[in-house]
Parts: sequence; structure tokens; C-alpha cells
Amino acid sequence: MKKLSFILLLLVAGTAVVKAQSNVVKINIFSPIVRTFNVSYEHVVKKDASFQLGFFYTGYSASGVSYTGLGITPEYRFYLSDTEAPAGVYVAPFLRYQNFTLKDDVNNKGTLSTFGGGVVLGKQWIFKNKFSLDGFVGPAYSSGTVKASSGSSTISTSGGLNGFGLRLGLTFGIAF
Repeated sequence: MKKLSFILLLLVAGTAVVKAQSNVVKINIFSPIVRTFNVSYEHVVKKDASFQLGFFYTGYSASGVSYTGLGITPEYRFYLSDTEAPAGVYVAPFLRYQNFTLKDDVNNKGTLSTFGGGVVLGKQWIFKNKFSLDGFVGPAYSSGTVKASSGSSTISTSGGLNGFGLRLGLTFGIAF
């Protein structure tokens, strides 16, 4: 009976370890270079797919001018490797919303809002069942609107900022 209980305990513990790796919280290690905090949460939805939700915030002030911004990026990852998600090679379509504001002490203000999407190709490694390293790159398209105001005058334009760009990153995280 003790032997059977021990075997059952090992099986349950082994299952708990596998289930414990269905979530990853990570930060983009390049973001501090551009004074941005970028955090993502990934949740495995099946053995070869996951959903990730990323947020970023940026802020900087100098010489009476302040710059702030935030964004949200949902993506769905299709893992192509033989290993189960969240490890291996993946393709991920994504959407992205961004909003930036530039203000100065003289009552001038500008805002930029963009919405877009794209697809990235990446690879994520899980080390020691705890740590993740995730690199990705891919094309993105966005469309934006700019508003600028100075005193009582306001200018608004849209469509002039439409275009393609590149999304890339390298994240480090904790799997649980």
C-alpha cells in the first residue's frame, strides 16, 4: 500500500510540474534601452498553442518636455516544434494598439494613436523548468492618427502614418 501511495504521489507531482509550466511572465530585455517597461503574460491553451498579452509603458521628461506612451499587444502563438507549448518554434499573428503624448511647458501638445497588426516568427526556450528566453522578429503594419494643439489651435490628421515596420524582441521570464 505504501508503495502504491508513493507511486501515485510521484505521478501527481509529475503532472503538477507539467501543468505548472502553462504560464510565463516575461519582460523585453531591450526595452530599457528606449526607456520603456514591457511585460507579457503567456498562457498555454493547448499543447501546440498559447495566448499572449503584452503591455508597455514609456515615459521621459527633459527641458520642460514630457513624452509618455502605452500600448497593448495580444497575440496567438502556434507552436510548430515537437515540444509542447510554451517551448519551441512558433508563428504568432498579433494586433497592437499604441498611444503616445508629447507635451511642453508652453501649452503645446501632440498625440499619436496607432492600431495595427502583423506576424512574428520566434523561438522560446524553457530552462530548468523555470526560466524562459524568447526571441522573435516579423513584419508589422500600422495606421495612425496625429493630433497637435498649440494654445487654442488644433490640427488633426490620419492616414499619413500608415505603413510597414519591424517588430522584434528578446524576452526573459519565469515559467510557472
